[in-house]
Formats: sequence, structure tokens, C-alpha cells
Amino acid sequence: MAFSDFLGNERIVTALRGALGAGRVPHALLFTGARGVGKFTLARMFAQAANCERLTDDSCGECATCLRISQLADPQELIEQGLVERGESADAATVERVPLILQSHPDVWALVPDPVRLKSPVARPMLRVGQLRAVQRAAYFQPMGRRRVFILDGAETMRWDVANVFLKILEEPPGSATLILTAPSPYALLPTIVSRCLQFHFAPLPPAAVEKILKDKTDRKPGEIKLAAQLAEGSPGLAMEINVEAASQSRRNALRILERAAHGQGFAQLFADTSALAKDRDSSFEEQLSIFYGLLTDLLELTSKIKEPVLRNAPLARELESLSQFVDSGWVLRAIAGFDELYAGARRNLNRQLGLDGLAASLAPDPSQALVSRG
Repeated sequence: MAFSDFLGNERIVTALRGALGAGRVPHALLFTGARGVGKFTLARMFAQAANCERLTDDSCGECATCLRISQLADPQELIEQGLVERGESADAATVERVPLILQSHPDVWALVPDPVRLKSPVARPMLRVGQLRAVQRAAYFQPMGRRRVFILDGAETMRWDVANVFLKILEEPPGSATLILTAPSPYALLPTIVSRCLQFHFAPLPPAAVEKILKDKTDRKPGEIKLAAQLAEGSPGLAMEINVEAASQSRRNALRILERAAHGQGFAQLFADTSALAKDRDSSFEEQLSIFYGLLTDLLELTSKIKEPVLRNAPLARELESLSQFVDSGWVLRAIAGFDELYAGARRNLNRQLGLDGLAASLAPDPSQALVSRG
């Protein structure tokens, strides 16, 4: 798969090709952007191009090296293989002693958040200290090919105390290796790590481009394709895997929580809704929060009286318009700030149920009365 096959974010592709062609490859890259927008895919393509046996600034897709690295295109099989080899009943010590590392070529490693077990994975997989220490040791080995590449997917899942292990590599970077971190936002990482990386932010693709990908690669019906492209918010990877009905329902549920909070009514049902959200195991808490952020972004555009707002949740346009008549931009900004605090608290093991309840109550017209109503 050549760079020309990558869809969207052409400026990033051009910059990476230029670095490879000039032989001035950065020691650390940070790819940020929404899930499914292509961060891991481009990191893997960069690893192929950095080691291709025929080309210097791209991958031929045919040499033995390119073919081996291309096996990372679908990492799930390698993840399952690694978990089976480690054992389903692995304890904490074994998880750190036998880190989950995806490797189809000696010079290219991919690290993903470790789910610990195959049959009963943990609720929140994360990059673990054993994985980072393995990279710390291997980064200074000389490559068999041209360059060693280490991809740390989901870098935001590193605990900040554990991230200091990784920071040591960036402070004394190996000359023949490149470390690529992927994360939704640079603010989810330690500032000291971000400052040592060359940053690239992946913009969402236009809906028309996502629709074209779905038409070419799926057998979905036209109506479902259009809705999937809207719900995916410019993320082709998410559009490919999204359950349209479930995703639509999740957005309706989240909007209902915002409506009840804004009106300060029906708190018994409101807290029942937040309880159901906090207990949902089908999606991560971060994914749930991203739904709220999308709705609030739409509300901010509507309350700011933008002439032609481009709504991320177009199927809910009527409900969003109705809510925007009841709240103002100040309310929306308070809600966004509240979800920012909730996101930060989740990283410190804040009780999600209480956090959601407190935030919903604080957005009511009379928060003190709302808390009394709950009691």
C-alpha cells in the first residue's frame, strides 16, 4: 500500500515523504485526531516506506519487507495470538513480564493498549510499563534494515507515572529509530512528552469522501451509507465499523440527558439515564464523552447564530435547534468545561456515575434545588 492510497490529510503525507526522501527522519512523531481517521494506518505505512527494499520515500508493497510489515494492517489477529501465547489466566506480574507486542518484522513494533485477557478483557485496556520498558531496551538496537519504527497506538492510555519511563527514551533519542505515538489529543499526554515530538493533527474527512469509501468497500444501502458518514464525523475507520442504529440511539440518549439537565426537570429519570450510561460496557467512557462533545459543538454553533451551521449530528437537527432556543452559549461553554473536568477526573479513577450526576445537576437552572429533588 503506497502513500497515494491514503485518503485525506495530504499535507501530512507530503511532509512524511519529504522527510524520508531527504533522509532527515524525526526521532519522535505524535499523530493526533479522532479514532478511525487513519493515524495507525499512516504510522504503519511510514514504517513500510522507511524500510522498503526498493524505494526511499514510499513503499512498493511487493518486497519481502513491505509484505511483512503490511501484516500490521489488521492487528486484531496478532493481538489474539499474543494473548493466547501469554495465557488466558495471566496474572499482573505475567502481564508485565510478557508484554503484548505486535511484530511481523524485526524492525517494526506496534504496541496497543493491553486488554490483558482474550475471553474476559479488562474494562479499560492501557499501555503498560512492561511494554514501554521493552521499547526502551530495543530502541537502541541497530536495525536489520534501514530504520527501527515503534508505533505506540493509544498513547493516551499510559498512566502518567508510567509515561516517565517512555520519556527517558525521548530525552536520549536513538539515531536509527523513530517512535510514533497516536492519541486523540496532545492534551491527553504529558506536556514533556508532547514537547519532544513532531506533531501532526489528522483532520476529519469531508462526508462525501467518507461516503465514497463506504460505497467502495461495503455493501451498505445508500441511506445507511449517508447516515454512517454523518455519525462517523469524518472518520472513515469508524464509519466502516459503526452500528448505525446503536450509534443513533447513543446520541439520542446523550441529547436527552442534556435536555433534562438544561430544563432542570425529571431528575429521577435523568439520574437513571446517567446511571445506564456509566454502566455501559459496549463503549469506552471516552467514546461516550465524545458523543457529548459532538452535541455540544453543534449547540455552540446554533447558539452563536452562525448563518449556515454544519451540524455533526444532522439527524438530530430539529431537537438541537429546539434546545438551542432554551440555552445560550454561556451554558454550552459551561457544559464543555464540565465535561473537560469529567474527562480529567476519569483518568484519576473518579466515580463516573457521581461525576455525571454532579455535572448534570450543575447545568440545571437551579442546581441546589436539583440536588434536593434527587434526595
